[in-house]
Amino acid sequence: MNNIKSTFSIKDLENLSGIKAHTIRIWEKRYNLLSPNRTDTNIRHYSIPSLQKLLNIAYLNNNGYKISKIANFTEEEIPLLVKEIAIKSNPENFAINDFKLAMFNFDEGLFKTTFNTIIKTKSFTDIVYTVFFPLLNDIGLLWQTNTITPAHEHFLAVLIKQKILLQIELLENVAPHPSTKTFVLFLPEYEIHEIGLLFINYQLKEKGFHTIFLGESVPKKNLKDIFNFYSNIYFISYFTIYPEEENISSYIEDFNHLLLKDSNSKLWLFGQKLVNYTNLELPENITIYKSLENFVKDL
Repeated sequence: MNNIKSTFSIKDLENLSGIKAHTIRIWEKRYNLLSPNRTDTNIRHYSIPSLQKLLNIAYLNNNGYKISKIANFTEEEIPLLVKEIAIKSNPENFAINDFKLAMFNFDEGLFKTTFNTIIKTKSFTDIVYTVFFPLLNDIGLLWQTNTITPAHEHFLAVLIKQKILLQIELLENVAPHPSTKTFVLFLPEYEIHEIGLLFINYQLKEKGFHTIFLGESVPKKNLKDIFNFYSNIYFISYFTIYPEEENISSYIEDFNHLLLKDSNSKLWLFGQKLVNYTNLELPENITIYKSLENFVKDL
């Protein structure tokens, strides 16, 4: 009954490491860097320790080490060298690899240890931009290629959300911003991916703005109740999975008619679904941001 993935095909390793399957086979044959197990039909499959070793080898290779030299290192030397390089030069890729391993092993301790290491040298905002967002992008691709299960994705997402929520909690004493803006953050119906929206909430609160966080899957009609308490509302939403491409324009039109018409309120939109959205004939009170950094600069 255990459907959690603990062995990987060579294609899985390619998806996870960025190293082509053909190259992995050459490294095995020429340098004996990996020793896969094989099925009765002679098909390679790899363990989590093999995945960890390949991620470390890929990291060293990307940092200028030739495979012929890596092949001469012992099993113990490889991870130590990776950590040494990461501390000196590029902790982001090292952290992303460790977070992936934490996900595959459902290892909350490794996640926390890795986070506590990088938070010593980077701000939380930098970690989100340079580690968490690239990591989540990788996870999305891994999910699409069936390299990971939904359980892996949910495990990692929950831990990242916990970190964002903790940072929001630490902002309790931030002085209120003199602006009268009220930001209402919500996800459209059927959308449950709230990490991006949570991070926007964190950035707004960090700057002292008043926010109302409604979270996932909120029907448009339910947002009308907020006008009983506030006016000049800035609605913010994040499209990751929904609405589907063919429904984005109608969603925007309906939202404008239902909530923004004849008011000074606005709708600001973010998310992967909007990266390739080409309809630029938007109502003047609706803005699509394709960069969170630009949005923060505009505040």
